[in-house]
Amino acid sequence: MLIANGTLVTLGEKNEVIPDGAVLIRDGCIADLGSTAELAAKYPDEEILDAGGKLVMPGLICAHTHFYGAFARGMAIPGEPPQNFPEILQKLWWRLDKALTYEDIRYSALVCLVDAIRHGTTTLIDHHASPNAIEGSLDVIAQAVEEAGVRACLCYEVSDRDGKEKAKEGIRENVRFIKRVARGRGQGAGMQVGKLANLQTCRLAASFGLHASLTLSDETLEECAALAGELGVGFHIHVAEDVADVEDSLEKSGLRVVERLEKLGILGPKTIAAHCIHINEREMDILQETATNVVHNPRSNMNNAVGVAPVLEMLERGITVGLGNDGFSNNMFTEMHMAYLVHKLARGDPRAMSADQVLRMVFQNNARIVRLFWPERPLGELSVGAWADIILVDYRPPTPLTADNLPWHIIFGVDGTQVDTTIVGGTVLMRNRELLTLDEEEICAKARELAGRLWERI
Repeated sequence: MLIANGTLVTLGEKNEVIPDGAVLIRDGCIADLGSTAELAAKYPDEEILDAGGKLVMPGLICAHTHFYGAFARGMAIPGEPPQNFPEILQKLWWRLDKALTYEDIRYSALVCLVDAIRHGTTTLIDHHASPNAIEGSLDVIAQAVEEAGVRACLCYEVSDRDGKEKAKEGIRENVRFIKRVARGRGQGAGMQVGKLANLQTCRLAASFGLHASLTLSDETLEECAALAGELGVGFHIHVAEDVADVEDSLEKSGLRVVERLEKLGILGPKTIAAHCIHINEREMDILQETATNVVHNPRSNMNNAVGVAPVLEMLERGITVGLGNDGFSNNMFTEMHMAYLVHKLARGDPRAMSADQVLRMVFQNNARIVRLFWPERPLGELSVGAWADIILVDYRPPTPLTADNLPWHIIFGVDGTQVDTTIVGGTVLMRNRELLTLDEEEICAKARELAGRLWERI
């Protein structure tokens, strides 16, 4: 199709704003872009999707999320409110994840995927936990992802908190799913990049999930490192989210969290380290030296009162720092707004964290991270040859909009509720705010029923 009559926001290396622009989509990819007049003349027989003056921009990427937490919304936790992060884990998340059934897992994912499509988030990296429903849990989420039509990288959170057998079961689930995805992509078990059997329909990817240093023994981490090496994959792990993680690591090993993970072979260019709040300069150097990817989650960090990550210092060192939501809503525009604001407040400096730095995190850096899983074509930009993951945003700028001032328009004027159309790999998932692949009413009705039962069990 030809998306015409829009204001193209290309981002990527060129970062152009093209008024009255058009994008040609063929075989799930962007085949051409330019002015509407030029492309309409070149491709007179193409089906037209009229953007009606809206922004036409790349779909957003969420580099760290938890679909399984959807049913926590509105849930009252019995007893005294948690006073710190370890209590939040024990009283909320480690009770909720143990109570999940396979049907809960499915509808938690569907709820989040509805939310993602509605807010223009087209690629998500999920981190799953369900200790009493481990085997096959990633297949359940994968089916929901395929129904929705978005891109998602999945993993299971290995942890020793429920004993060695549960840890082993989590390891097996990661290995099984990684091999399944490799087969589906026409690759060998080593997950080496090759020619995919069907590029435009390849929406699933896999990583090796780990919870956090504080719930993982050396023995489990060493086993996972050996298996990941054989499979050619990296890890997705929470790192130094709270000071409790640091204290535990020092007690176990005499090393800080990043130092311990490096020693045990967990870090590297294929690994995602979520949070990285309580790290020092030496740990930042290790992250940079190992080319480990970091994901910032400002709303979650504020909500859990765990601190503000040293994002600016990491960016200055050349560390790839992306943006996630840690299970908050998939309105990544809101996450951008929070990232822009919280560092100013934390530093007492209105110059801290500029809007263009935030956009680089959510588009260029997130795109660099997801290129680990979809290496064949660019994401996070409108360019010839990139995947056609595109959103239309109903924003009418009240002041001149240029490539130079775009970041400040996004921060101060654009929100995910303005997303009108969502396209992934050339497939329209939402048009004129109407979902085309998922039945939101049915999903939410069933989710309410299941969540009520889950709350009773908890």
